[in-house]
This record gives sequence, structure tokens and C-alpha cells, in this order.
Amino acid sequence: MTFEAILKDLKNKIYKPIYLLSGEETYYIDVITEYIEKNVLTDSEKSFNQTIVYGRDVEANDIINYCKRYPMMANNQVVILKEAQDLDNFDDLLPYFENPLNSTLLVINYRYKKFDSRKKIAKIATKIGATLVTTKLYDNQIPKAIEGVCNELNVKIEPKAVNLLAEYLGGNLSKIRKEIEKLKVSIEKKSDTITSTDVEKNIGISKDYNIFEVQKMLGKKDILKANKAAIYLGNNAKGFNHPVPAIGNLFSFFQKVFTYHLLKDKSRNNIASKLGINPFFVQDYQTAARNYHPRKIVEIFSLLREYDLKIKGVNANALQPVDLWKELFFKIMH
Repeated sequence: MTFEAILKDLKNKIYKPIYLLSGEETYYIDVITEYIEKNVLTDSEKSFNQTIVYGRDVEANDIINYCKRYPMMANNQVVILKEAQDLDNFDDLLPYFENPLNSTLLVINYRYKKFDSRKKIAKIATKIGATLVTTKLYDNQIPKAIEGVCNELNVKIEPKAVNLLAEYLGGNLSKIRKEIEKLKVSIEKKSDTITSTDVEKNIGISKDYNIFEVQKMLGKKDILKANKAAIYLGNNAKGFNHPVPAIGNLFSFFQKVFTYHLLKDKSRNNIASKLGINPFFVQDYQTAARNYHPRKIVEIFSLLREYDLKIKGVNANALQPVDLWKELFFKIMH
């Protein structure tokens, strides 16, 4: 099942006896686990009917015994196994999977890796319960995932703000959720929509010289602004402006521009789909593509690799970060 389908069923009080949640992206696993933990039982029911254990501290037989209990003064009981990947002899749970109690919700929170789908346990869970397998997000999936988090939190967000969060927070959805929760609190008295200004103000991103704006400057070949940005980046090499993410984001930008050149269908919606961007930003890539031929972009890839090392101090010839950024931007635009 998908994350959205499982959550929808839970909100409609359609419960399964077993939830087997595993994979590399822990955010979706944790959201479902947390929802069940907080919402299936009332506060008064939880005292007798909700059990939370950790894989490293419990035996399979203990979990089976918890699951076989009948609920007291409630319709259901909940048993949550967190850090399930640490449980020894996981296969010893098989007898319970073969004959589960319908009044029990057994939640298996199996983090950081996929549960082996070839095992009988996984096949039974898929048949009678809800299974979720998550994977790390690709860069082009992050904006949509951010929009999904905002939908869960009932807050609107403008496209540019989505792009900024994607550029600066990467694919760590747990971190993204925390930042969006803080942003929601900060705007709730004045607006129902998170803007790029809100992101810049509350997450500590420069309004004029964040990497998103730098990409636009380079795409337009705006030499004056790019030179000012180089000075800013050179003097503020912390957090989001650290050379590692900054160079990485520039590489990603020009990679998308290169992909744009290869597209036969250059309609707005197809460009957005193939590049994994919001249609709002298509014009930025069209502008960059007019200014940078594919051969030049290949040269830029080499420059980014070279200056990634130089900014880290390899073969930098005693040049300061400001000078290196200036030099890099000059070579990119000429």
C-alpha cells in the first residue's frame, strides 16, 4: 500500500491487524506509527490497551503475548514495535502473523532498510495487513514530498518557498517537517501560506544571495550580481552556504539545464515533469539553456569538480574563498 492509502484508511478508522513499515526513508514510517500511537485509542483507553516496545529490549515471544491479549473496555488494542530491525529472531513472530487477533493492531516500525519481501512474514502481512516500503527520495521527488508534508499539516506553500526548502534541506523529510511546523507557527497570525520570504527569514537564508538566486544570476549571466554573490558566499561559508551543498546545488542546476537541451517536447508541462520542477520555474531553465550550450555545460561540470576541491583547500594556491568563488563564476559565464 502507499503511504497516502494507509493514512487515509487510518483516518477513516479502517484498521488492519498488522502494519509492516520498512525502508530507507524513515519519515513515512514514523508518521504512520505516530498517527496510530496518538489516534487509534483515546487517552483513557491507552493505559490498558497500548504497548510500546523496542526491538533491542524485547523477545519475539513477548510481542506475541502482548498481541494475544484482548482489549479492556475498548474495541482495539495497539502494540507498537519500534526499532524492529534490532529484534533478534524476527521470524519467530511468524506463528502470530499466521493467526493474528483482529482486535489488535501490531505496528512493526522497521527503520533504515527494507524488510525482505521474500519472507513468509512479509507475504502474510501484505495479504492481511498493510505493508509499506520506503526509499530515499531522488532530488526531483523532494518538492512534491514537501508539498505533501504541507498538506498533512494543513498549510499552503508557494512554489518558490518549496524550491528553497528543497535546495537547502535536501531529502531529510523529518527535518523538513520540523521546519515547516515552525514556519506554520510563525505565519499563523498573518497568513495561511508559507512564502519564500518566510523561509528566508526563519531558516536564515540570505534573500538576495541564497543558492536559488545564485542559480538565476548565473542562468541569466548577470555578471554584476554574480560577483556580489561570490563575495557573499566566500564570507558566509556556513550552513546552507557551505561549499559542499552550494557546489552540489549548482551541479544539479546545470544538470537540469543539460537535460532541457535533450528534450524533444519543450512544452512547459513536459519540461516541469522531466526536470522534476514546479512549472513556475520553467522560464529560469529556458533562459539558462539559451545562454549555455551543451558543450559549455560539460565544461561547467568540470569546473565545478575542480573548484569543489579548491574551495576545500586542494590546489587552491593560497587563494581565499571569495577569490575562488569569483574565479569560478567568471569561468562559468565566459
